[in-house]
Amino acid sequence: MNILVGAIAVIIITSVTVTVMLLVRRGAPEGSYFKDGDRASGVFGVIATGFSVLLGFIIFLAFDSYDESRAGAEDEATVVVQQVQTAQFLPPSTANALTGELICYARTVSGPEWDALASGTLGDSINPWGVAMFHTIRAANPTTTAEQSAYDRWMDQTSDREQARMQRVHGAEGIIPVPLWMVLGVISVVIFVFMLFFADSGEGRWTQGILMGSVTVVVSLLLMLLVFFDHPHGNGVGRLHPTAMERTLRLTAAELAAAGTSVTPPCDAHGRAG
Repeated sequence: MNILVGAIAVIIITSVTVTVMLLVRRGAPEGSYFKDGDRASGVFGVIATGFSVLLGFIIFLAFDSYDESRAGAEDEATVVVQQVQTAQFLPPSTANALTGELICYARTVSGPEWDALASGTLGDSINPWGVAMFHTIRAANPTTTAEQSAYDRWMDQTSDREQARMQRVHGAEGIIPVPLWMVLGVISVVIFVFMLFFADSGEGRWTQGILMGSVTVVVSLLLMLLVFFDHPHGNGVGRLHPTAMERTLRLTAAELAAAGTSVTPPCDAHGRAG
């Protein structure tokens, strides 16, 4: 959900609730439907406080998941750069193959895999270049001390990369369960209905409209913020983008050029096998 869609949704929802409030106001008695306004305000305060505490706690957890996905993307990109460096200490044939496959891995992450994350269709799919690197390193035959050390280091970095990938993709399908969305929706409706009983024909239309509109805007914005954190990948302001992995691709190209190493990746610019 981008900012424009969110703004339009808030305007539509607020317009509907304000319109309903003004229609109810026409037949409402002076002083609202409540005989004791203070008691009604106290009850509304309990409902609103419970809703805000619950929603605030959920938003905090959703933001933590959002930040974990962001950190996972950064860590994964960093490990890829480190593995490119480690690969250069392995036997030449293995080093060239792994370097090309790492570049393809990064291209896949920043291309089709990120698009799948944004659309929520990644599921349990794996990065095919991770499998290719497994077969390549399994066939390696390190003989010198440096090669054996690089082999051990590569295996450790592979575990780190896979862990970072899991952190990056874990929130792609949403972390808020359906029952929780249902509870938040029911409470929002309860607040809206409760507000209608504050309709007062003795109050001006602007006053009544602002009364309902302000509550609607706050509740709507908080729920949309939760929707944003629940699906962190995609397009739009604040969404997670493959910036770190794209930077890794540029750094890798620069480092290989500086080292005088020429590698032809076995894939196209989108990570598809060529």
